[in-house]
Amino acid sequence: QVQLVESGGGSVQAGGSVRLSCAASGGTGSIDCMYWFRQAPGKERERVAAIARNGRESYADSVKGRFTISKDNAKNSLYLQMNSLKPEDTALYSCASGRYSQTSFGVRYCSDSARYWGQGTQVTVSS
Repeated sequence: QVQLVESGGGSVQAGGSVRLSCAASGGTGSIDCMYWFRQAPGKERERVAAIARNGRESYADSVKGRFTISKDNAKNSLYLQMNSLKPEDTALYSCASGRYSQTSFGVRYCSDSARYWGQGTQVTVSS
């Protein structure tokens, strides 16, 4: 079983930057995909970014060009660098991990289905 612990959230003014970290432990060798999700009050959970075992990254349109996901395999850590923050980025950010999904053609990809979740860290952006 994988345990995930986020850190780095806080309050920042619009236009500022925040870097989130996620430390993974226990069964990390089984991880194919790592994610950052976020959920704002009254809104559905949104997948912000994902990074696959092979390093392929994907982003929600709302954060492309502003957020960067990265990982350090040696440290079993995941990061999210968030720049040019906007008030609408305010949310609880959660780290998650899962296995690859596979298409009928055998192509592996990171779906929205994560198996393990962290508790989340709050990011608040003020205007």
